[in-house]
Amino acid sequence: MTNKVSVDQDFCQAHGRCYAVFPDLFEPDDEGRAQVKNHGAVPESSTVDEILAVCPEAAITSV
Repeated sequence: MTNKVSVDQDFCQAHGRCYAVFPDLFEPDDEGRAQVKNHGAVPESSTVDEILAVCPEAAITSV
């Protein structure tokens, strides 16, 4: 089973921590808000909890 994450654009405030810490999983859109790469698949080197904790707005969710 592959763990995946998504970004709720209503909560994202474009802090950029997610794509700074997890550049293989997130990238900024044209407004600086995070968007997932690779369909949000969590890399084997990370855990979902680590990824969720990086967002101060709790805009990242597990799917």
